[in-house]
Amino acid sequence: MSGAHELVVDEEKIKKAVRSGIPLTITSYTLPHEIEMYIEEVLTVFLRSVEQENLKDYVVYCVQELAVNAKKANTKRVYFMERGLDLANPEDYKLGMANFKEETLGNIAHYLQLQKEKGLYIKLSLQIKKNIIHIEIRNNVVVTKTELIRIHDKLARSRQYNNLEDALSQVLDDSEGAGLGLVILVLMLKKIGLDEDCFDILATDKETVARIAIPLDQAQVENVSILATTVVENVNSLPHFPENILLVQKLINDPKSEMTDIARQISMDPSLTADLLKIVNSAQYMLAKKVDSIAEAVKLVGIRGIKNLLFSYGTQKVLGDDTADKKALWEHSYRTAFYAFNLIKNFHKDNNLLDDVYVGGILHDMGKIVFANVHPDLLNKIKEFCTERNLPASTFEDLSAGMNHAEIGALIAEKWNFPDSLAASIRYHHDPLSAPADYKELVYTVYLANMFCEYEKGNVFFDQFEQDVLDYYNITSKKQIDSLLQKFSSGFQKETR
Repeated sequence: MSGAHELVVDEEKIKKAVRSGIPLTITSYTLPHEIEMYIEEVLTVFLRSVEQENLKDYVVYCVQELAVNAKKANTKRVYFMERGLDLANPEDYKLGMANFKEETLGNIAHYLQLQKEKGLYIKLSLQIKKNIIHIEIRNNVVVTKTELIRIHDKLARSRQYNNLEDALSQVLDDSEGAGLGLVILVLMLKKIGLDEDCFDILATDKETVARIAIPLDQAQVENVSILATTVVENVNSLPHFPENILLVQKLINDPKSEMTDIARQISMDPSLTADLLKIVNSAQYMLAKKVDSIAEAVKLVGIRGIKNLLFSYGTQKVLGDDTADKKALWEHSYRTAFYAFNLIKNFHKDNNLLDDVYVGGILHDMGKIVFANVHPDLLNKIKEFCTERNLPASTFEDLSAGMNHAEIGALIAEKWNFPDSLAASIRYHHDPLSAPADYKELVYTVYLANMFCEYEKGNVFFDQFEQDVLDYYNITSKKQIDSLLQKFSSGFQKETR
C-alpha cells in the first residue's frame, strides 16, 4: 500500500476483517503523509465497526507516535550503516547520535530512499481477538540491548506521571526525540482506562514490535457473550443428528462391535454410503483402484476416519445446504479441508492427523453456517431476546455476519459431544497462537488452510499470515504460498469435477 492510487479505504473489507477476526495490515517503507492520513481513515472505520469511535483521537495518536518512532529507528540503521558505525558499540553509538538528528533531518529524502532500498518497513496490524483490539507496529530492525533498556526506562518513568504537566517538568532526556512522545502515549492510554499491561515494546530476532491491547467496551463484550450463549442454548431447536448416524456412532464406541456391523449399519443409509464411497475414492486416499464395497471402504477408512466422516456428514445434514449462501460456505469449508489435508501430507506427513485436519477444515465455519438462514425460528428467538434485553440491533447483525462465529461453532461442537480436538480447531481457527499445546499442529493447519482460501480469493495478503504459523511450516515467502496454492487448487478442482 505504498502508491497513492491504492489509498482507498475499503469499508466492507474492514468490517469483514472485524467480524472474522482476520488482521488488517498496512505496510510502508517511508511513511509519507498520505499513508499517515490513510492509517487514520482505516482506524476510524475499524473503531466505528466495533462501536469504539470515541477512542479515535487517542488511538490515532498512539499509532502515529509508534509508527514515527519505528521510522526513526529505520532511519537510524541506514544512517549508522552509511557512516560505518556499529549501533551495538557504545562509542560508535555516542558518536553517531551526536549529529544524527541534524544530518538526517537536513537530508531526509536521501535516508528514506536508503530505507526503501534496504527493505526496512513499518507495518501496522489491527485485529480483534477474544473481544480485544490488538494493535501492532513492527519494523524489521532488531533493537539493541542498550536501546531496549532506554525505551523500557522511559516507559517505566512515564507510568509514574498522572498528567502532562508532571511529565514536562521531569522529562529531560530528549536526545532521540522519543522520550516525551512515549510519555504522552502512556498518558493517552491511561485516559481511556488502560493499565500498563496493555502496552509494551519488545524485540524478536527479526523485528521490533510495539503492542497495544484494548478490551472492547464491557457492555458490548457482555452483549456479544450473552447472544453467543443464547444461540448455543437454543441449539436444541435444531434437529438432532439423524438416527442412523447416532446408531453408527454407538457401534463405533462399542468395543464389542465388528467392522462388518459398522459397515452393515452404514449401508442402511444410502446417502451416507454414497458419501463414504465418494470420499474413499477421492484424491484424499489415493487408491490404486475404485472401491465399490462399503465393507472394504470401512476397512480402508478405519475407525478414526469413520468417526470424522460422521461428524462432517451429520453436521451438514443438520445445518443443511439448501441456499446459495450455505452452499458457498460449505464449498469454502471443503476447499479448506482439502488444503489442510495436503498441508499435512506435504509438510508433516503425520497420518494420524490427516483425517483430523480434514474434518476440522470442513467444520471450522459451522458457527457461520448456523446463521446462514438455517432455521428462521432460532433467528427469530435471538431477535426477540435482543428486543427484550434492549440490546442494540447492530450486536445481532455483527454476530449473524460472523463476529464470534469461531466461539459459537466451538460451543455447538461441545454441545454435540464432538471431541476436544475438533472443538479446538473450530474455536481457534482465527487465533491459532492461543490454541492449547496438545492441538497446536491441528489448529495451525486448519488456520493456514483457511488463510490460503482467503488469500486465494484476495481477501488477505501475505503479510496478514501469522508469522509463527508460517515458521512452523517453514514457509518464508509469498512465492512459496503462490506455488503451493497453484498445486492445491488444481488438485481440488480435479477432485470436485
